[in-house]
Parts: sequence; structure tokens; C-alpha cells
Amino acid sequence: MALHSAISPLCHSLSFSVSFPFESRSAIHFRLIGACVHPITCSISRMYRHGALDYERRPMLKSNNIYQRLSLMKNPEMGAAAVLNECENEGKKLTKWELCRVVRELRKFKKYKLALEVYEWMNNRPERFTLFGSDAAIQLDLIAKVHGISSAEDYFSRMPGASKDKRIYGALLNAYVGAKMREKAESLMEEMRSKGYDMHPLPYNVMMTLYMKLKEYDKVDLLISEMKQKRIQLDVYSYNIWLSARGSHGSAEGMQQIFEEMKLDTSINPNWTTFSTMATMYIRLGLLEKAEDCLKRLETRITGWDRMPYHYLISLYGSAGNKEEVYRIWSTYKSVFPIISNWGYHAMISSLVRVRDIEGAETVYSEWLSVKSTYDSKIANLLMGWYVKEGNFEKAKSFLHHIDQAGAKPNSTTWEILAEGHIRGRRVSEALSCFKEAASALGSQNWMPKPVNVSAMLELCEQEGNKLTKESFIEFLRQLGCFQEDGYRSVLSGFDNGIVLGDATEELTTSPNRTELGNENDETENEGAEMLMLMAE
Repeated sequence: MALHSAISPLCHSLSFSVSFPFESRSAIHFRLIGACVHPITCSISRMYRHGALDYERRPMLKSNNIYQRLSLMKNPEMGAAAVLNECENEGKKLTKWELCRVVRELRKFKKYKLALEVYEWMNNRPERFTLFGSDAAIQLDLIAKVHGISSAEDYFSRMPGASKDKRIYGALLNAYVGAKMREKAESLMEEMRSKGYDMHPLPYNVMMTLYMKLKEYDKVDLLISEMKQKRIQLDVYSYNIWLSARGSHGSAEGMQQIFEEMKLDTSINPNWTTFSTMATMYIRLGLLEKAEDCLKRLETRITGWDRMPYHYLISLYGSAGNKEEVYRIWSTYKSVFPIISNWGYHAMISSLVRVRDIEGAETVYSEWLSVKSTYDSKIANLLMGWYVKEGNFEKAKSFLHHIDQAGAKPNSTTWEILAEGHIRGRRVSEALSCFKEAASALGSQNWMPKPVNVSAMLELCEQEGNKLTKESFIEFLRQLGCFQEDGYRSVLSGFDNGIVLGDATEELTTSPNRTELGNENDETENEGAEMLMLMAE
């Protein structure tokens, strides 16, 4: 049963080898001509491996070195294959376990394209690498992330029916949820129910994540009730999402009730994300004492070489306004890890900005500049945003020089921050220019300006009587697809802009970027969901 006959040519040649343990222990080899296969960032591979190797529990060995070489490529356009071939030319015989560990690290740090290319490299060597159903699911997920939902759907539709097990369905469901494609996610979930693929917590966790994104918290309670009725055991991630839903409802008592139920469940051991979730909600509710109690308990749950809990501790103490604890955790973090990642510096500088310790933030930024392996404009954006807010536009603008010196590129947020500065300085044309730069920046496919900035820009145009720039800005928003989003429609309706919003919405609802890929303004939210999926592996 070869997929060779089932899959039509797409974009470049891949070899693919998958074993489906439900049917046979023999490997099924097939060649994808031009298919772009993508890895997944969801909990599928650990919970439903069925024969796949446990890549996470074995020692790192050479894979860390391979990951570093891939991450630090001077010319990313060469692709992962160049690095992997170089490793083998040096006499290293790469194993599947090492490469899957590398893929996990690449996914963890959102280097999805490189992760996909590692799988492509293995696909092209079917005689050496046998890939399992969990690998196919991971690749489907990466296809969605790198090339969009339609490519993932195409990959899914070309797989033989017998190959589409619950992991493959779960991967596609995760892709739909990541893109907030509610109708498709709900339809696929119904299909999974009909096939009996829902008798485990993963699809429910994924759907609950969707409803959290949509702020439909009651739907989370309904799914929890369905799980209990079907006697599907809640896992720690189910409880964590449920806690978050109750907290988002503003119910501290509801959170405590769930936590008490969680403690009575002998199959559950609350993890550090349990306490970070509760701390986040308590901070939002202004219950700082309860939040800090959760953070102390979070600290006791840190195990192994996991950096993420330190990032959350630093960030949450910053949100709670506790500068002393921010510095204490930072010191502990640096004592445990000799090298701090960009994520760590981002968390620290963000928290110091939040507690208004700008001198400290500048000191940590200078330290990062001296040790960084790659320049991350998201870190510069933290200080730029503060300077613009405080009216120091020239200092904010100077960061463009830092970025250029490092051989990096400003991202969409960098340009939007500068646009905010120009709006504050009543420089309409310059603001519009920055918005346009933001839309064309690297990785800006899903970017849209913040509604508050749209409102400020339109208000400034009206105050200045600058009808030409206003019309140009409105057309710019139309081309981005903003008119189909409720948040922008409400902002635009408050101005005398002469736009028929209904026509624009009808025209743009089929835009592939908007329906498939979501909105980068949800970056923090998506990171939370992504972390949940990774941790569930």
C-alpha cells in the first residue's frame, strides 16, 4: 500500500517511511514527490507513540551539538540538509533518535522550517530511517506551520485511509485549533468521535485550547463534563486548562474547587504549569498573596534541565510587581544554566520593564549584547516600547542601528513601535511608512496593527485634516484583511471613513492568510498553547 500512487507532486522531492503499529509491524515506504512535510508541536508523540522511540528520556549526546549548528547557520537559506551532510562527511553517523531529538528542540524554539527540513533529510533516506505514525503526525503539524493549513489538508487527504490513525487526526485537529478555524476543528472532532478516536484526553485538551482562545470558557466546562460522562481520564493538562477557564471567569473559588478535585485524583501529580496557571489567574484577580504562594510551590516542581519554569517565574513575579523575587530567580537561573537563552533574557528584561526598573533592564540588555549568539529584535522591542511610551523617540529609534549592526532585521513589532512614536509626535506620513514596513517585514504574513494604533492613526489624520493619508491607511488596512475582523470593524465604524465594511468583509473572508494562519497579535496566547502541547509530549 504505497502512498506513491496516492500523493500527487507538490513542490520538492521527499522520501517518507512510516510504520503503523495498529495494522502491521512492517514499515510502509512511500515517496512524496514535492510534498512539504511538516513536524508537529502537540502532545501526540508521547501520548500515542505505539512503538515510536522515547526520544525525550534518553541522554542528549550529539544532538545538542547538531541543534546548535543548525541554529547558528550563517546562511539559513542553505537549509538543514547542508549541515546534516556536513556532519556525516565529518564521519558522524546520524541516528534517528538524535535527529528526532534535534527536531524536538527546533520545534521548542519555533524553528519549524528547519525542523521540517530535518524530516525531509530523513525522508530522502528510507533505507536508513523508518518513520512511525507519530512521525507522520509531527510532519503534518509542521506542514501546517510552515506552509499553511491547505498544504496540511492536502497531505492528510493523500494519505491512505488505513494510515490515518488517531495521531494523524489529532495533528490536523491541532493545526485547525492553532489557526482558530472553529468550524473545521469542530467538524473534525465529530469525525473523531464517530471513529472512536476521542477516547483519550488529547483531542479534548486541544478543543479546550480553542475555546480558551475564543474566550468561550463555558465550552471548556462542557467538554470536561463530556469526558467524565465517557469515563475518559482527565490528565494534568486537562486540569490545567480547566483551572485557566475558571480563573478567566473570575472565580478564585472555582479554581480552588478544581485544584482540590485534582489533588484527590490519584493519577494526577500537579506540575509546575498547574501552579503557573493558578498564579497567572490570581495576579489577574489582584490576589497577589495567593499568586506568590503558587509561585513558591511552582519553584519546588522544577526538575532536570527545563528552562521554561524559570522564564515563567521571572515573568510572573514581574507581573506581581515583586522586583526582589525577579532578581532572586534570575540569579538562581544563571547559577543553574551557564548559558542563558534569548528567551531567558527576554523574560528578564520584560519583567524589569514591567516593574519600571529601566536602569536594570538596560544593564541586562547590555549583558545580553555581550553574550548573545544571535540577535533577537523581540528583546530590543521591549526597551523600544518603553522609550516610546515615555516620549524618548530618538532613543527608541537608535535601536535600529543595533539591529543593523548585528546583521539582523527589524520585525513587524519593531516597526509598529516606531509608528506609535510617530503618531505621538503627530508625524502622520512617517507613521504610515512604518506601518507599511511592518507589513513587509520578515515573518509578517499574519501581522495586523493593534486596533488601538489603528484608532490613534485615524484620529490623528482627522485632527490634521490629512484626508489623503487617511484614505491610504484605510486601503492599507483593507489589503491586510483587517475589515473582516470584528475588533477592527468596530474601530473603523467610529470614524467618518465612507467605507462599506460589509463588501470588504465579503471580499476578504476567503483570504488564505487570514483563514489559515491566524494573527501574530496573539503571539503570547499562541506561545502558551504551544508550550502546553510540547509539554504533553
